[in-house]
Amino acid sequence: MRIAEVIGRVTLSRLHPSLRGGRFLVAVPLPLEAMTEGSRARGEELVVYDNLGAGLGALIGVSEGREAANPFGKTKTPVDAFCACLIDQLSF
Repeated sequence: MRIAEVIGRVTLSRLHPSLRGGRFLVAVPLPLEAMTEGSRARGEELVVYDNLGAGLGALIGVSEGREAANPFGKTKTPVDAFCACLIDQLSF
């Protein structure tokens, strides 16, 4: 799981039926230096499925790959990155 910052939303004209109830966000992963030292370095943007209601500027935990599809159980879903949690506070 990686920590990322939400920088936008994706607007769709059609949605796969298995993904109803959520939305897609654009997020950038934060390297350790960005979280501990305030560095402006960021990773490459990701499109993340969110059903928790993360807003612009929120910190989220992102699971990727096969783990991203696990919350859907046996239902096959076209998801490669999933917002697994909303982060209120980080402490190191």
